[in-house]
Amino acid sequence: MLASCKPKDEKNAHAVISNQTEAIFDNLVKIRRDLHKYPELAGNEKRTAKIITKYLLDLGLEVKTGFAGQGVIGILKGESEGKNIAWRADMDAIPNDFVDDVIYKSKNKGIQHGCGHDVHVAIGLGIAEVLSKLKASIKGKIYFIFQPEEETFVGAKNIVDNRIYSDLDIDEIYALHVTALPLGQIMVKPNELYAYQKRIEIIFNETFSKEDSDILYKKIQSEILRKRDGGNPWEIPKAFDSIVGLTNPNTIFNDYLFLEENRVIEEKKNQLIIRANLYETDKSKLPYILPKIKDVINKSEFKDQFISISFIQENPTVLNDNQLTKSSVNILKTIYGNTAVVNDYGQIPYFNDDFIYFQQNTPGVYFLFGGSNSEKGINAMNHAPNFKVDEECISIGVRSFSSLILERTNKTDTILK
Repeated sequence: MLASCKPKDEKNAHAVISNQTEAIFDNLVKIRRDLHKYPELAGNEKRTAKIITKYLLDLGLEVKTGFAGQGVIGILKGESEGKNIAWRADMDAIPNDFVDDVIYKSKNKGIQHGCGHDVHVAIGLGIAEVLSKLKASIKGKIYFIFQPEEETFVGAKNIVDNRIYSDLDIDEIYALHVTALPLGQIMVKPNELYAYQKRIEIIFNETFSKEDSDILYKKIQSEILRKRDGGNPWEIPKAFDSIVGLTNPNTIFNDYLFLEENRVIEEKKNQLIIRANLYETDKSKLPYILPKIKDVINKSEFKDQFISISFIQENPTVLNDNQLTKSSVNILKTIYGNTAVVNDYGQIPYFNDDFIYFQQNTPGVYFLFGGSNSEKGINAMNHAPNFKVDEECISIGVRSFSSLILERTNKTDTILK
């Protein structure tokens, strides 16, 4: 069991956090690189879960395993009564063979940590270790949730639906995702963080050809498109551009609807089926999308070949609690300065996270976190060739979010569930 200490004042507590983070940084990098070398796909995170479990047990935490697949929860009990606060870290890798120009590249063919979940695990373990040494300053309990199967969008729901989780009675929950922001930059906004993603299916009869689908699809794209002047929200690298990106109040990633270029065309007996994803930032406008597309079809030369249109998949999107987001930003800026956090003024298409299933039950905040470093040629664009992360972000993440959680354990405000 690691000894805990109680700093004399709040300022000292965060100095201890910084010192402890620096002391464990090299070991966290070692763990991250090991996980990167041996990535595991969603539902198969056995080795990863075993490493996490041992680490948490060595810290003296109570650990729960054997639920929701490879789920692991470490429990840090403070020395007085208080809130129950959770930190979520996802841990699965993705299937791909992209360029990965590092000495610790994947040894598991066709599998890579190309989304940064190995970094998430390292940061989560680091926060657990740092706060375990400040146990005497903690009120309530802190739960470190290491979640499998995020990439398949089922892991969070499996945990939330499990009795082990519901018995924890968590008051607040937090998470981050490393991405192509500058090194260590924290970006957040209340409410929707990502666009609403819907997959549509349009069915025509057998007289409708692939050539016809090319003509009609382009017409539908142009008729339903809504975007701001100055750029195209489907060009995802621009989300992190300083001029038109998410940190600009006039970002092109605010108030849009588009139907993506890629689509699947399937020919069945007596039918031709088109399937594609669309992205909408405004929830109130979602009910009008299908009628609008149907209207476009019915006004075209293909109206007599049209059979039906429907949504066939529609995952919920991350939804940050308003009050808790404001409190988190204030805490981080008070401790680490006004530049510690930047405002997010838009919603990102394509990406999403099943963290929303935790948020449906518990007020929570999900942060975007910078792992890029242009001076080193490091671009942390998720799911992209040669995805890399500047590992210095691990230190910044552990320090920043350890401070946030410590402060939230001592806040008396109540966030309504």
